[in-house]
Amino acid sequence: MVRKLFLLFAVTSSFALGACNTVKGAGEDIKSVGEAGDRAT
Repeated sequence: MVRKLFLLFAVTSSFALGACNTVKGAGEDIKSVGEAGDRAT
């Protein structure tokens, strides 16, 4: 039982960390697009 809970925790944690990195990367992409638009005008 403990082994299954640990596995569930490990999988859930890896998905959560992956999602944070994806959101962070998307935010940086949006920021760079906004900066490029500012430079173009």
